Amino acid sequence: MTITPQAPAAARAVPVLPSRGPVRPLGLGQVTLTGGFWGGRQSVNAAATLAHCESWMERLGWLANFDRVADGTTSPDRPGWSFSDSEVYKLLEALAWEEGRTGDQGAEAAIKRLTARVARAQDPDGYLNTCFGHDRQQPRYSDLEMGHELYNTGHLLQAAVARLRTAGEDDLVGVARRAADHVCRTFGADGLSGICGHPEIEVGLAEFGRATGEDRYVEQARLFLERRGHGTLRDIPLGRAYFQDDVPIRRAEVWRGHAVRALYLTAAAVDVAVERGDDELLRAVERQWERSVERRTYITGGMGSRHQDEGFGEDWELPPDRAYCETCAGIASIMVSWRLHLATGDVRYTDLIERTLYNVVAASPSPDGRAFFYANPLHQRSPGRPADPDEVSPRAEGGTRAAWFEVSCCPTNVARTLAGLAGYLATTDDDGLQIHQYAPCAIRAELPDGRPVAVDVETDYPASGAVRVRVAAGASSPWTLSLRVPAWAAGATVTEDGRTRSAEPGVLAVRRAFQAGDVVLLDLPMRPRFTWPDPRIDAVRGCVAVERGPEVLCAESRDLPDPGGLDALVIDAGSGPEPDGGGARVRGRIPAHLGRGWAYAPARPAPPAEDGERFDVPLRPYHSWAHRGPTSMRVWLPVEGTS
Repeated sequence: MTITPQAPAAARAVPVLPSRGPVRPLGLGQVTLTGGFWGGRQSVNAAATLAHCESWMERLGWLANFDRVADGTTSPDRPGWSFSDSEVYKLLEALAWEEGRTGDQGAEAAIKRLTARVARAQDPDGYLNTCFGHDRQQPRYSDLEMGHELYNTGHLLQAAVARLRTAGEDDLVGVARRAADHVCRTFGADGLSGICGHPEIEVGLAEFGRATGEDRYVEQARLFLERRGHGTLRDIPLGRAYFQDDVPIRRAEVWRGHAVRALYLTAAAVDVAVERGDDELLRAVERQWERSVERRTYITGGMGSRHQDEGFGEDWELPPDRAYCETCAGIASIMVSWRLHLATGDVRYTDLIERTLYNVVAASPSPDGRAFFYANPLHQRSPGRPADPDEVSPRAEGGTRAAWFEVSCCPTNVARTLAGLAGYLATTDDDGLQIHQYAPCAIRAELPDGRPVAVDVETDYPASGAVRVRVAAGASSPWTLSLRVPAWAAGATVTEDGRTRSAEPGVLAVRRAFQAGDVVLLDLPMRPRFTWPDPRIDAVRGCVAVERGPEVLCAESRDLPDPGGLDALVIDAGSGPEPDGGGARVRGRIPAHLGRGWAYAPARPAPPAEDGERFDVPLRPYHSWAHRGPTSMRVWLPVEGTS
């Protein structure tokens, strides 16, 4: 088949651009964030996070690794893990989206500066890696299980996609073409039959094929997908499920093993299924999404309940205090759900994107954009200590955000996601515009027949639920404005032409010949609400969570009369949570304990006596926890009378 490459900037600068599907994504040239919750975070990302990431990689020698390859001075004491190259590529991707979004000359200069160092390290045959294949290093592809060579290349290709779609052909795209050609020659149908222990090359190849119009890259992604699940990689103590090499992807029923690996692989499977018209493969992914979201996903949208392998647990294994919920897994979940939405038009996928954006992605960076959560637990038992802003954190988990990690995949992943966020907000089809995520923005696009669709979205969501869509340009013929009404938003209303009616969860469609100045007002209910867990999640039986709009709320110990009493706190669920600014409050108490000296008894203990003084418990958005310093925290709150 022939894939037509997309022209840069003037068309759609988007992370994902399928050649077919019921809806088409709008990109950075068509959707501009103008402020609000996400606009503010995008600005901090541009002003602080991008330079922060480059500075740390320079300081630790990860950038100098490219210089050593180019200069022939490689040695066994190379700094950084084998995948540190990928952090440079994710930063390049973030810079490309940022330059495409704003035309920022600082971002452009950084792209050229980093590309020059990367290009010097590329071998004549296209191979590019700073950990393998050179003097005093292991041979190329000698450790496919853990070496991450192809994983690194996949991130290089995604950076090149961003550059190609925002600026056109340049040196970075040329480096990526040579690297992709090398991979196809080495691992093609007549080459090595191996796969990478960390999926990523597949999704990089598929999107690079779309962006360049070179179908052979998509075909190589398909080959890698079909090879996985047959025991190709060496077994390890964690099992082949860690690599998703235990079951072919078409036969898998659920996501398992290392969460980021599983989700990157799934994103590539959707890409290949769409480009090949492979309905069987697409149905397999939809089946896996349904079970994994129902049974293996946290209320925050976080994925991964085991620290030992950064992986999925079994069905209903969702302990809040041992939740791993890696930030990168949240981003990978968004990558999967967005692709599934583009392939099907189903808004349940964009519902999950909203949940994950507000409660995983937004939780990671500090307000100044220079510290991050890697893991995102739902219960922090110990406040911990403030992280040293000048030290690398050796641990992925902790009670405060860290400036950098020994494995620092999350900061650059957050950076590229925020820089390219406009590419996940809206779509068009043959008859109109669909808005999926609510933020102040200007949308300027055309339908396939040339009809303009131009609207301005005015909102302070999620501070309030009012979303005003104002038409900026009239049309001579009708078109359809579709707004997603989240699954949680029972009781939503829509107002147009002075008339208000109910808007059920799902898709609200308004069709008319819009005139400039027309307004459609969607009002989403933002009163805080209790959310009860499935009883099969045994780790949170007898508990309840509180949500407000798209945000999950949490209690922090610093807000209690006795900061040491968070783990003894019980709340009264007899009356609903009350609004409290951007959060909520509930009534709770800290009962006295019996002090037995042994935690177990031959008879069921009586419920704690009513001996604790009741007080208001403030609840704040989970994404803001620890902004005020070290604190213990919990999302799931024990309910009185359930012990």
